[in-house]
Amino acid sequence: MPHTMSRMGDVLAGFHATWEFAEDSVLIRYERGIRTPKLLQVLGERRVPLAAIDTVTLAPGRRGTVVLRCVPRAGADPLMEAAAGQLKESCDPYRLVLPAEREELAEFHAAQIRDRLGPGVAEPAESFLVAAPEGPQHFKAYDGKASFDGSVVSFRWSRTGASSAKWKAGDQSFPVATLSGVEWRSPEILDGYLRLLPRHPGPGPAAGPGAALGPGTAAGTGTAKRPAADHDPAAVVFGLGYGPVHESLPFAAAVLAAARSSAARGGTSETAPPVAALRSDPADIAERIRHLGELHLAGLLTDEEFTTKKKELLAQL
Repeated sequence: MPHTMSRMGDVLAGFHATWEFAEDSVLIRYERGIRTPKLLQVLGERRVPLAAIDTVTLAPGRRGTVVLRCVPRAGADPLMEAAAGQLKESCDPYRLVLPAEREELAEFHAAQIRDRLGPGVAEPAESFLVAAPEGPQHFKAYDGKASFDGSVVSFRWSRTGASSAKWKAGDQSFPVATLSGVEWRSPEILDGYLRLLPRHPGPGPAAGPGAALGPGTAAGTGTAKRPAADHDPAAVVFGLGYGPVHESLPFAAAVLAAARSSAARGGTSETAPPVAALRSDPADIAERIRHLGELHLAGLLTDEEFTTKKKELLAQL
């Protein structure tokens, strides 16, 4: 008997996720069970417009399963752009694992999606079509705390983890209007980090607005390499238990989407609003001055650097 066109509200339930099909999109809801990868639990649900899909595949899985997967267009999803191919298969938000007995039903829905894909889907998307994770976003890295309120990214250095170079530079704030993109190296890889990429480059070719570059790529610096992440005030480094994927990747995606949106509006660092200085806890300021003193006694800060940073901290009271 021939299949009819799938109707709005048709649902395909698999392991860890359920796909609900509409005329122009697929709503993916992720389970919150203990076996569901944390990244998918954090994402909760995502509506993926068919315009964001390049193709859809169906292949045999493990242990009597089949795997239905949508392949997103390049540039359509900020999460996948920030991930840059580093996600484990189990964390792929476009992957639905089903019992093998549902293969025929899965193939039907895959065919329906293929039939509805418009022309030019193989071309990179001109703008993000899938919504970025909602803010505010924050996570704890090895050498500091990262936060993003939707317009400004802030790094606050940790006494125990941050390098002397970062302490010299002080806590950092970056309006998204000054950024071209984000470089995310998975915390599950050695020397993982999150680095913010400036919009205005030095000599040489620059990355385009909203670029999300793969691990080890230098952007906005021409041929000159950027400092190692542990010495770069525009980066935070990960470590065992610090910057987990389910916290740092949505953070990177949210910043990337905001930077690209700012670029599309024509925002520049010259027009970016100044970042208001926040009052700090006096006990915290005292602790940070003590740490600066230790760096000074160890010869890692000059007299001038110590005096300057001490004044900056006292000014926050």
